[in-house]
Parts: sequence; structure tokens; C-alpha cells
Amino acid sequence: MRRVTVADRVEYIAVRVAMGVLARLPFPRASAVGGWLGALGYAPFGIRRRVVERQIAAAFPELDRDEVRRLSKASYRHLGRVATEAALLPRLDRAQLLALVERVDGWELVENALHQGDGSGLIFVTGHLGNWELSAAYAAARGVPMDVVVRRLRNRLVDRFINANRLRAGLAVVYAREAVRRATRSLRIGRAVGFLADQSLLNLASTYVPFFGRPAKTPRGPAVFALRWNVPMLFGVALRQPNGRYRLSFEPIAVRDTGDREADVDRVVDDYTRVLERWVRSAPEQYFWHHRRWKRQPPDTPPELRDPVLHESRTR
Repeated sequence: MRRVTVADRVEYIAVRVAMGVLARLPFPRASAVGGWLGALGYAPFGIRRRVVERQIAAAFPELDRDEVRRLSKASYRHLGRVATEAALLPRLDRAQLLALVERVDGWELVENALHQGDGSGLIFVTGHLGNWELSAAYAAARGVPMDVVVRRLRNRLVDRFINANRLRAGLAVVYAREAVRRATRSLRIGRAVGFLADQSLLNLASTYVPFFGRPAKTPRGPAVFALRWNVPMLFGVALRQPNGRYRLSFEPIAVRDTGDREADVDRVVDDYTRVLERWVRSAPEQYFWHHRRWKRQPPDTPPELRDPVLHESRTR
């Protein structure tokens, strides 16, 4: 395990001080300040700005340069809001948390899946779109026994702080490396398990499926669990509305066992990635473009479909 460095401690103190100050503000005001802080990442600091702009331009080639910049800056503002809101969610009581969601589509799918009588659990899949932390906390607040599978952050202090907030929001935290054992146990006793299924990691089972037309390495875990344990899968997303509240939507992902496990897994991964892309197209400013989504691709990927960030670097 990586040792805590001085830089880690400085980062942790900065996060705690910032959240302490923001916690003194009304939630909507704190969210707005978080958006302003997030926008600073775009300008003047330019943190990963080239990555964001190149990926948005690749996903939406019909946009001109000004539109790409506008959308990029909006994504930074949204990320600042999400980070602030996620840190402050545990400070809300149940009624306040539920009030952040103005509309829920498909909640009956959640209830039906958890009460189908066979004791099986439920798999939620989503991506880094909208407010993914709120969607999980909302489900927990409505009585869904909920695990969330997360990656361990490099900064152990910040990692502990974020996971402590998740625990206070009623979520059980499962690190990705522990998912095979712990998620399996949770599904067997009827719990729901949530996965963020749009970031590939080294040493994590993945497959390549199209995302905005380019092959992207995508985690197989949710599909493998659903097929192995015969549990239903729902895609969920919480999108911010103009008034600052959220619309939460759920829809089923078909899990069909044809006897060809590899093909079945690939099909399910492709299906939930297509659903994610559809939702991203509806609110591109609310997607986490800061992660290099096409960093890992098959070696025979055509040049025109390569990682746009890498392609730019090589053509300079």
C-alpha cells in the first residue's frame, strides 16, 4: 500500500478545510460555490483541459471550437458541484436528501427486482454522469440495502474521508479488488450492488466495446456477476435539472444466458455502454470527460478511431 506523503497531507487538509467552509452555507449556495471552484480548473489552472477538449471534440465532431470550449468549461463547473454535493450529502437528513430529487422514473423496477421472492439481489450500473453519488445515497435513503464498488484513491487520507461520507449516507463500501468475494455475498443475501462501469483499470477484467464510435476498454464485472448469479440489472442516472434538483431514471439491462458465457458478457457490457452513451448525449456537460476514456484500445484500432488525446500528441 502506498505511503502517505507530505503532498497527500496537504491535499487532505485543503479538502477538509474547503468542505468545512462550504458546510456552513445552505446546500444550494455551497453547490454553486463548488461549481465556481470547479470552473477554475478549466481556467486559469487548465487542469487536464486538453484531455477534456479533445475528448469532447471527438465525441461530438459537429461542434465548433467555441462550442467545445463552452461544453468543456461547463463540465468542470458540474464536476465542482458534484464533488461538493457528494461531500455534503451526509450532513442532510433523509427528508432533505430525498428533496434533492424532483422526479424519479422507473422506481417500480427497483422495488420489483428486490421483492421478486427468490432472495436474489440487484445490480445497478451507471457511469460518471450527473451525480452518481446522489443516486446511490437516494436509493439507500429509500430503504435499498446498498453496496457500492469503488476504486481505492492514491491519497489514502482523502480516500478514507470520501468513504466515511459514503458510510454515513448508508452505503457499504467495497473496493474493486474485494468485489468478487464481498459483492457475491451481498447479492446472495438480497442486497443491491452498484458499479461505475465506464473506467477501465489495469488488472481489472474488461472488454472492448464502442463508446461514441471508438473502442473503449470497459469493465466486465457487472455483467459477469449478473450472469453468474442470475440477478437483474438496472441502469440508473441522476441528471441535474435547471433548478438545481435532479431527475433520477432507471431502466433495465437485459441479462440473457444463452450458454455462451463470453458472448453473453460482451453483449451485456455493450448494452449498458450504449445506454450510458445515450444519456451522455442528452447532457454532455454532466459527464466526467477528465478521464481518458479511450486510453486503452485494441492494438488493431484504425488510426481515425484511436484515443484522440494520444493521436493529438503524436501529430504535433
